Amino acid sequence: MPVTAVDFEYVRQLVADESALALSDGKEYLVQTRLAPVAEREGLGTVTALIAAVRRGAPDLRRQVVEALVTHETLFFRDAHPFEVLRDHVIPEVLRANGGHRLSLWSAATATGQEAYSLALLVHDHFPEVTNLTLLASDLSGQVLTQARTGRFSQLEVGRGLPVSLLVRHFDQHGREWQLHDNIRRMVTFRQLNLAKPLSGIAPMDVVCLRNVLIYFDETARSVLLKRVSQIMRPGGYLLLGGTESISGLGDTYERIQIGRTMLYRRIQEQAGQ
Repeated sequence: MPVTAVDFEYVRQLVADESALALSDGKEYLVQTRLAPVAEREGLGTVTALIAAVRRGAPDLRRQVVEALVTHETLFFRDAHPFEVLRDHVIPEVLRANGGHRLSLWSAATATGQEAYSLALLVHDHFPEVTNLTLLASDLSGQVLTQARTGRFSQLEVGRGLPVSLLVRHFDQHGREWQLHDNIRRMVTFRQLNLAKPLSGIAPMDVVCLRNVLIYFDETARSVLLKRVSQIMRPGGYLLLGGTESISGLGDTYERIQIGRTMLYRRIQEQAGQ
């Protein structure tokens, strides 16, 4: 049974309130496709029955509905070039400013962990001088974070973006899966975090990867999130967005810098006290 217009509007508002994700018109098929497995898993049969249960007040189902509609697409070293820019330009600059040993990175929508572990591998292999590392990886979904913490990936997952040299050096094969070595896995701290809510308990960051997140937010939510992120960035720190994303109306907070094909946004020094 297709999702009704009334149910779609209810789910759209719920998701917007809870995650700032903006479901555009015509996405009824997405709601149906993403929520059908949840309805089946919970023994409710149909998406209509699932939404009815959420309406009656079921916090766990409410959470599952929101998490199911958030996109968790990710892969190792996604787009490659931004990681080259981090390796060759951004991290060396940050380390020079920090005295050479301290580095803090945040993968702000890490999904199943590939981006965070890509950062960990980058630091491990190219910056052994870093002795004080903070590598935070967050996501709205507790379910995907549970998977991320294991550091275990399928053949398909490691085949998407992960160089063979890194696979051989840092993973062990177990049947059709690959297990990341513990020394790399322990470099990352995973935390469930809703980017639509105020950011709290996050240490000052040198680099924030907020890639392919803003495309799912409306203009107001994007502006609010970018301002919140700027408040936890060290002056001179770098913000990385997705290739199709940009900032607007925050020219007094971020300086735009292009290196090759990668656009970055550097936290303006004078704004550090705000």
